[in-house]
Amino acid sequence: MSAIQAGGDTLRIGIDVGGTKIAGVLLAEAADGDARPKLLAERSIPARPGAEQLVDDVVSVVEALTKDAPAAAGIATIGIGTPGMVDAATGAVENIANLDIVRVELGGEVARRTGVPTRVENDVNAAALGAASMLPPTDGAGDKDTVVFLNLGTGLAVGVIRGGELDHGYSNNVGEIGHVPVEPHRWPCACGQRGCLETAASGGAATRLWPQDDPPMPAIIAKAGNPAAPDHAQAAETLDTIVSAIADAIDIAATAIDPRNIIIGGGMAKTGRPLLDCITTELRRREETSRFVASLRLPDRLSLTDPDQPVGAIGAALAGRGAI
Repeated sequence: MSAIQAGGDTLRIGIDVGGTKIAGVLLAEAADGDARPKLLAERSIPARPGAEQLVDDVVSVVEALTKDAPAAAGIATIGIGTPGMVDAATGAVENIANLDIVRVELGGEVARRTGVPTRVENDVNAAALGAASMLPPTDGAGDKDTVVFLNLGTGLAVGVIRGGELDHGYSNNVGEIGHVPVEPHRWPCACGQRGCLETAASGGAATRLWPQDDPPMPAIIAKAGNPAAPDHAQAAETLDTIVSAIADAIDIAATAIDPRNIIIGGGMAKTGRPLLDCITTELRRREETSRFVASLRLPDRLSLTDPDQPVGAIGAALAGRGAI
């Protein structure tokens, strides 16, 4: 079966493995690569625990999306974004905690069962590709620009795009800034250190610090801004802790990587503009006391992902370009 659509577009499937659902997209990518990929179809099913179940579920979504493809067209590649420790060379994944998976040969099994070249990528890296693909060309999506995707999810990590390609680093840990210890006498981190950035700058941290509301950030921001709220003082202190840590993460990413764009995504980003305003206010405050920070012009580099766009699945589809 041909992998080219009648109009000359290349069809790619992207799968985003989450803790509660498996989401997939069918993309049409123009042959010249200049236009933004077109989203042709979306599918999702609930996620089930277990390695065999994950492979079955991914294949099920792939088969459904294949049926959505234009007549006489075939799928060129499959890309999968997943949590856990990913070996991009083999497609094996270890320690997907939310799905009780110790190890799964995800890429190899999906490729074998579908007959389509498949690449597996870390979920944050996949989301970075997806988010960067949605930037206007003048805002950092060009081949020579560097983009950082700051994922504020259960933990904290960044995906780095250089020259339109993912930067994996030497040991595949280039974006793990959440485990930079900034306050070594503070909260313990799951990694074994204390005071890591993600113990304050993440959705998991917000839930731990403010367990009375779900999701916590909208409530924290609202109560911090309302002096009449019964727990105003606690909310204001909690907001300062979280936002200061996020600003630290942005500062680290900017000085270490120097991206043109810093895109904020992950579950916490669904808070939207109120969160971005809080972060921008903190960065402006720092500019007032530091000429160096002011010279970085960090607020001008920030943006939020569109919560209505499946950036993880879209990025996974784009990561599939590297499938063999």
